[in-house]
Amino acid sequence: MSTAMSSSAPLSFESLKLSPQLLQVLTKTGFIEPTPIQECAIPAALEGRDVMGCAQTGTGKTAAFVIPMIERLADLPKGHPRGLILAPTRELAFQIQETVDQLGCSRRVFATTIVGGGDMQAQVRGLRQRPTILVATPGRLLDHMWQGTIHLRHLQIVVLDEADRMLDMGFAPQLNQILDALPEERQTLLFSATMPMDLGDLARMSLKDPVHAMVAKRAKPADGVTHTFHHTTSADKTSLLLSLLQDAGDSILVFTRTKHRADRLTETLEKIGHRVSVLHGGRRLSQRRAALEGFRRGRFRILVATDIAARGLDVANIGHVINYDLPNVPEDYVHRIGRTARMNAKGWATSFVTIEDARHVHAIEKLLGQAVPRAGGSPGPVRPNPSNSLSRRRHSAGHHAQRLQQPDQSGNSQHRRRSRSTSSGC
Repeated sequence: MSTAMSSSAPLSFESLKLSPQLLQVLTKTGFIEPTPIQECAIPAALEGRDVMGCAQTGTGKTAAFVIPMIERLADLPKGHPRGLILAPTRELAFQIQETVDQLGCSRRVFATTIVGGGDMQAQVRGLRQRPTILVATPGRLLDHMWQGTIHLRHLQIVVLDEADRMLDMGFAPQLNQILDALPEERQTLLFSATMPMDLGDLARMSLKDPVHAMVAKRAKPADGVTHTFHHTTSADKTSLLLSLLQDAGDSILVFTRTKHRADRLTETLEKIGHRVSVLHGGRRLSQRRAALEGFRRGRFRILVATDIAARGLDVANIGHVINYDLPNVPEDYVHRIGRTARMNAKGWATSFVTIEDARHVHAIEKLLGQAVPRAGGSPGPVRPNPSNSLSRRRHSAGHHAQRLQQPDQSGNSQHRRRSRSTSSGC
């Protein structure tokens, strides 16, 4: 096992000895120089080494595995999928496919996406196009394997993306079955935003003498995020949200803890006249894609979502993340507010905190190693309205060695995308 660390002098993509075709597309799509995780992971992956990569959200992990996959698979015989990328959610899977297709067009490497909720026959037709790479969620991949429409024996590179999230979502049984069906001789790349203890079991059973590309330190928000806790009460949350929305001009991502609350809040905002959509696991695949695409293109200024959007959601220029409810898992706080201030941009995050949230507040601050600033009014660019009584109110709150253990949560294939979405011109 070896550890790759980013060098003091930043590398360039040219210094990584990539093909001229890929370098040209990287320039067109805005990749100027490698991020730290890309500096650490790409050279080892290009050499065919297994890689275990860890870096916080928004740091370019998708390109860290897509770039070497494209280069290593481009010259192999066509006809069978040669690469597999597993992702926890449908949204992340589709975003990964976009990155593969944007960058891979330079080397005639393309992907198809296999996710739960999609039309099985349409996915079979996509497989008949002989893609180089499959991007899949675990449950739907197993569905195709059981029906005989996907065989994994020709795979040469396998990526487990957001591996910690897949375990959180209860995919350990599905991952066990998929790993058992993979060729023994393969390259495996495992990427994660955090390093929970159970991730070690997955790494031991899937990686061989991996290079550790570790650029993550203590969990912390991106440097460009100004984040605050705003004390309130459960009854006042919606009024406080409306106050914050009143003068905000940026796109806004609002997180709730449950699907039911997301739907109710979306309905309330729609009635007032806000351009808003909702994203959660209870929506059909077509509805989820329409909500995300509408938010990305500016048709909706506000997206209300559950933690399905906490990872993999790559929308440029989200100005403000609002945690209407704090997450149950403290690490998800970092992932949620990481949806803003991506790739060194600036952004704001506000979390509504009630007296019942004391345990969650303590867990988040313990994870961060510091207290989160408190606010009595709206932070960042949002100015409180003096005529609004809310602005004048004071809010207070007094395994077995070779098998993965199944978490408490169930891994339903119906509960299942990080890249830049600019066109490469290919």
